[in-house]
Amino acid sequence: MKYKKIRVTAYVLAAAVTFSGMSLTVNAAGADSVLPSGGIGLSIARGNKLEDITEQTAIPVESIIECINIEDSKVATAASAEPTEEDLFRNLVIAQVKKYVNVRSLPGEDGEIVGKLYNNSVGTFISEENGWYQISSGTVTGYVKAEYCVTGEEAVEIARSVGTRIATVDTQTLFVRSEPTTESSVIGMVPEAEELLVLEETEGWAKVDIEEGTGWVSTDYVILRSEFVQAESKAEEEARLAKEEEERKRAREAAAAKAAKSSNTSNSSATQAAATYTVGEGSEMGVAVAEYALQFVGNPYVYGGTSLTNGADCSGFVMSVYANFGVSLPHSSAADRSQGYAVDGLENAQPGDLICYSGHVALYIGNGQIVHASNKKTGIKVSQADYRKILAIRRIF
Repeated sequence: MKYKKIRVTAYVLAAAVTFSGMSLTVNAAGADSVLPSGGIGLSIARGNKLEDITEQTAIPVESIIECINIEDSKVATAASAEPTEEDLFRNLVIAQVKKYVNVRSLPGEDGEIVGKLYNNSVGTFISEENGWYQISSGTVTGYVKAEYCVTGEEAVEIARSVGTRIATVDTQTLFVRSEPTTESSVIGMVPEAEELLVLEETEGWAKVDIEEGTGWVSTDYVILRSEFVQAESKAEEEARLAKEEEERKRAREAAAAKAAKSSNTSNSSATQAAATYTVGEGSEMGVAVAEYALQFVGNPYVYGGTSLTNGADCSGFVMSVYANFGVSLPHSSAADRSQGYAVDGLENAQPGDLICYSGHVALYIGNGQIVHASNKKTGIKVSQADYRKILAIRRIF
């Protein structure tokens, strides 16, 4: 007999998902059924190395399955087959509530609350006891009331709709093509480590959403994963809230220091641009960021650029605008998804907020509009914020 080792690796993506300004109240359905926001991101991928959205690191969890290979046998054992994505989905526990379901230390409402599993967030099924599922989710292990969650075949049915399929670019520059062939025209280029929303998959290709439109990328040059949200422990919630407050404080201090060094002379072009496009209401600094950004409308888009006058790409534009206010942001639209703190929905966005899309980032100016370095054809321009699917909204001040 021969023994064959199969290495099954799952990579867990640690990405804080936050919420702001919401009071979390118990809903009438019961003490453990309450509203969604926050948590830790979970990625499920088959043997691919994942990069953490915020820390750019992957956390591998490996197990070795030893299986007996019976020579000349035509029967393959179930253990020898690599688990499919559907198999992984089947073992998920997915919260289906209005806000969140409490994770408790014991299978009953007398158990201590050790964390929160937000709506559409997931955990891994461990066992079932008296109407409670024991789960592991992020750093939290405990029990959730089964009536507020689904698992098994029900989890398979909704996993793809509650998760987000992401392709992370794994090459220095990736061509996005009009059709799923190497002979088709290139509609855009995407830098390494960028994260793209996957709309469709076929053999060897994935259809993604970029600023120039939808196109196809070879799966040889991306890492595919399904991104979910996991539970947040009490300690993680407290640490997140404290970190967000500290980031707000640092941003305000940096902006104030920058303003103190600047002259009091007004910028006529910025004033003219702000008059052309109505800047909405918000914080004083956020409005100032939006007004400053608008003066560069009409300037060129340059791939990899950071010059507000001679050309910038989307994240280079946002980075350079905020640099004028003493705030350092990364030159990466994927990394911008973790800056500052989360805003719950476009209806709550304020001028100066980062509006994050698949492979793109923009600055909100108010009244449903953004200013952004769009593409080579249009340069820096103003658009409607909902012209594409929004992945995240982040507030710096």
